[in-house]
Amino acid sequence: MDEIRPTSGAPAHGLVPLFPPGLQAIYGECRRLYPDQANPLQVTAIVKYWLGGPDPLDYISMYRNVGCPAQDVQEHWHYVSFGLSDLYGDNRVHEFSGADGPSGFGFELTFRLKREAGETAPPTWPAELMQGLARYVFQSENTFCSGDHVSWHSPLDNSESRIQHMLLTEDPQMQPIQTPFGTVSFLQIVGVCTEELQAAQQWNGQGILELMRGIKVAGGPWLITDMRRGETIFEIDPHLQQERVDQGIETEGSNLSGVSAKCVWDDLSRPPDDEEDSRSICIGSQPRRLSNKDTEQIRETLRKGLEFNSKTTLPPISSQKQSHERAQSRKDSLESESSAAIVPHELVRTRQLESVHLKFNQESGTLLPLCLRGRLLHGRHFTYKSINGDTAITFVSTGVEGAFATEEHPYAAHGPWLQILLTEEFVEQMLGDLQELNTHDETKLPKEYSWPEKKLKISILPDSVFDNPLQ
Repeated sequence: MDEIRPTSGAPAHGLVPLFPPGLQAIYGECRRLYPDQANPLQVTAIVKYWLGGPDPLDYISMYRNVGCPAQDVQEHWHYVSFGLSDLYGDNRVHEFSGADGPSGFGFELTFRLKREAGETAPPTWPAELMQGLARYVFQSENTFCSGDHVSWHSPLDNSESRIQHMLLTEDPQMQPIQTPFGTVSFLQIVGVCTEELQAAQQWNGQGILELMRGIKVAGGPWLITDMRRGETIFEIDPHLQQERVDQGIETEGSNLSGVSAKCVWDDLSRPPDDEEDSRSICIGSQPRRLSNKDTEQIRETLRKGLEFNSKTTLPPISSQKQSHERAQSRKDSLESESSAAIVPHELVRTRQLESVHLKFNQESGTLLPLCLRGRLLHGRHFTYKSINGDTAITFVSTGVEGAFATEEHPYAAHGPWLQILLTEEFVEQMLGDLQELNTHDETKLPKEYSWPEKKLKISILPDSVFDNPLQ
């Protein structure tokens, strides 16, 4: 990737008649906001992605934003990406399917960074951060939505900052645009602390973003990231956790319907050498594959939430083909938009299981109370999708439609996809037994929880068990 350079708004080799229409449309929206910055500093990929380069974003423009004193918005740097949408319309990067739908992935990324005193040029590290998120989107073919969270587990600028994760929201100034190749919206990256990420997971991203808008040092109305912020919103205002977040979880539940995770399930009711035992599915040399229909179904349950790791880029959460907005029905459902119900294909039958053993790493295990309290007690479902294969574990409540687990047969598997139906009474019991997982503190592993009368066992194991399953 090049260092910053000024740009005239078009690639240096381009002629006006050949100016890419998609690129021109985004520049037009930028010029609307910054009419006096026709030649912004820009980071550009030396070798374009469509020529084999590693960086999916062709350009990242960087503008100096004076803020808005009337709204108490401070001066900052504004970064805008070019490349997640279709810039060219000739199939070199994105398949062109018409102007009526989304252009490319349908969005570009933006980022607002507080301008430090005496700073005369924008830092370039946000460009690499945006390239990292873009690589995830291109590799997984999954989009971001407003309210999504990205757990990064590392300071965004590689410093000692507490800002180590991200939420995404609509950019407060940039409006969605119509290009010859489809529509483009602008999603803004917002840096957050670990405690704020955890609150977003347990409640919802939009709720935490709204709290941050009300606190200037945490972002203010335009959600400007300050990498030097040393306090979380809950340290700034201790009442927020109990009065807003905890109450929100209690009354609204959680919007997080699933995460990518390190997880495995075993069917304890079958002999270990049974060829249909889930061990062969989870860690065998030739694991069973989910059907296309089941894969899309699981993706539908994972509409919210996105997990990143400093070591590993985790797999899909929300499909590129899904709409960014979807009306919520009164009853939560496992049915996808493309099918009226889950209909198992003929080659893989649905099995009712007598006893199951669930295994999670510590990070996944700490989300079990959220799954139970924020989802199942509100009549919803929650899915863990394995990062190591096709294994998936979906917890469902009795109010969820379309599930193949039932109160009579609460444990049911369709290939490597396990569903577990938990009654409200059992959920309350599990919440009491799993209370120590609420602390998010490191605990001595392994930890085991067992409910013999329900024939259910859960183990919290070290990451090494999942990273080296055959050892």
